[in-house]
Amino acid sequence: MFISRFIIPQEEARSERVVIMAATINLFRNPDKAECPLVDRQSPTFCPAGFKTFIARRNGVALRLLVLIMVTSGLALAQSQNTAQQNSPSTQTTINPKLPTIFVAGDSTANNHANGGLGWGDPFINYFDLARANVLNRARGGRSSRTFITEGLWDKVLSEMKKGDFVIIQFGHNDAGAINDASRARGSLPGIGDETQEIDNLLTKQHEVVHTYGWYMRKMINEAKAKGATPIVLSLTVRNIWKDNHVERGPGKFGEWAAQIAKSEQVMFLDVTKLIADKYEMLGETKVKELFATDHTHTSPAGAELNASLVVAGLKMLKDHPLNRYLSAKGKAAAP
Repeated sequence: MFISRFIIPQEEARSERVVIMAATINLFRNPDKAECPLVDRQSPTFCPAGFKTFIARRNGVALRLLVLIMVTSGLALAQSQNTAQQNSPSTQTTINPKLPTIFVAGDSTANNHANGGLGWGDPFINYFDLARANVLNRARGGRSSRTFITEGLWDKVLSEMKKGDFVIIQFGHNDAGAINDASRARGSLPGIGDETQEIDNLLTKQHEVVHTYGWYMRKMINEAKAKGATPIVLSLTVRNIWKDNHVERGPGKFGEWAAQIAKSEQVMFLDVTKLIADKYEMLGETKVKELFATDHTHTSPAGAELNASLVVAGLKMLKDHPLNRYLSAKGKAAAP
């Protein structure tokens, strides 16, 4: 087919897109004189024999087809880049093994680099004196409490963890998703009990026992304790959803469940949902809109900075102030 013969391989797209566009324009203007795009770059997939003749005979139809192909290819490449950016861990400085480490375990609201967004876990680093403590953002976009564990991301954190470290645990935004489907299969069972559901996972093709949100959270808390680390549980960040001048303080019951889990496991809990929601309502819906990227969940860099400052302000208010000694000047100045 014509279409399949002229699709640009993804690995070539970044370096060749501009050349393709310029050469293609010349080709349509002067099909008998123009050179085939990318011939000197050894890209036979783009310029098979007879291409210029086809263009000369079918100028109008070919132009529409080629424009559609180039736009579609560009969108597909952009989508794959955004997915890769969202799923990639944040780049961190080399850690000093002699210092305590503060880990962030969460989802894309803490670690996100797609579509102009940013998670709070990146600017959070600057609120600490890195000569006193390491700060590692190990959150990963798209994960729930369940998939953060089943994909081995939690085990990675544990492998780096030592006595005297801290781990901030924040999940829930993705736990309400589908328990079993062929695209993400990331939902956990609702609640904090010990209920289970056995599935043949359509995504991983593996048999799996799915647990409740509370079970996964307790697992992380208890395994961090066993390492001699201090877990700190956070409620969720706030989505940009408003009704009658009030912002949503949800979603669901995940904040309530997180608080109950922290209490039952006797670990510290920070209601960051309240801190952020109170700040948003003080700013107003119009100004808050500027703090989000392309949707109602993921913050812009400015929104990430605000959330990070509020997380730090909340941590400073915890009993015994466990992290205060590691704050930078910026962290010491953070206030709700």
